[in-house]
Amino acid sequence: MDYRKISIGLGWFSLALGAAELLAGRRIARALDVPDHAGTVRGFGMRELASGAALLSAPGNPGRVATRVAGDALDLGALGLAARTSPGNRLIWGALGFVAAAAVLDTLVARGIRATADLPGNGPAAAVSTG
Repeated sequence: MDYRKISIGLGWFSLALGAAELLAGRRIARALDVPDHAGTVRGFGMRELASGAALLSAPGNPGRVATRVAGDALDLGALGLAARTSPGNRLIWGALGFVAAAAVLDTLVARGIRATADLPGNGPAAAVSTG
């Protein structure tokens, strides 16, 4: 499995999600029954944009993927709070499921990158051209 390519895909996904959260923060907040928290949604969008840019600037860097895992934890916490106030909102539960799946993928990719970086020929010296 090419974890570097997957991390590039995660970077593009972060950029798209971040742009959506930034541009439609108010609408997303209303849909999640937290209309007073559009600024928080936009802040999360900025975090996603930064995470995506970081991943695209250094694909295959496990630390950069790990920042997505940390962001997933923040998202899960915020969505969990929203679910407490609106337990019947199916969009919240769908978002929780989606973020949980993203957290699993992000974790597996970060671990895969670390594991393959330890293989002979995959370390930093392998990137140096001798020809």
